[in-house]
Amino acid sequence: NLLILDNNRDTCNIELRPNGIIIRFRSLLETFALVIPYYKLVTFKGEIGLYTLYRDKHFIQFRSDTKAIQKFLAKMLGYKADNAPTSIEDL
Repeated sequence: NLLILDNNRDTCNIELRPNGIIIRFRSLLETFALVIPYYKLVTFKGEIGLYTLYRDKHFIQFRSDTKAIQKFLAKMLGYKADNAPTSIEDL
């Protein structure tokens, strides 16, 4: 796990894109990005204010301790719903 190796504060940036999200973080003086298309994005809400974003076997956990973060998550899930493929029942 790259974030465990680093002794600095663990922060990341989540960027909303038309077809997915980009999660950027720094570890050991290098910048990494986890690109997740909306169709592979899986979101779990764990304990109080703890969220996990998954793409296949890769994941990142973070705390949602402010209203701004919760509003951003709602916006991200709205984008995911808008980009979801149409189901057979909708045809």
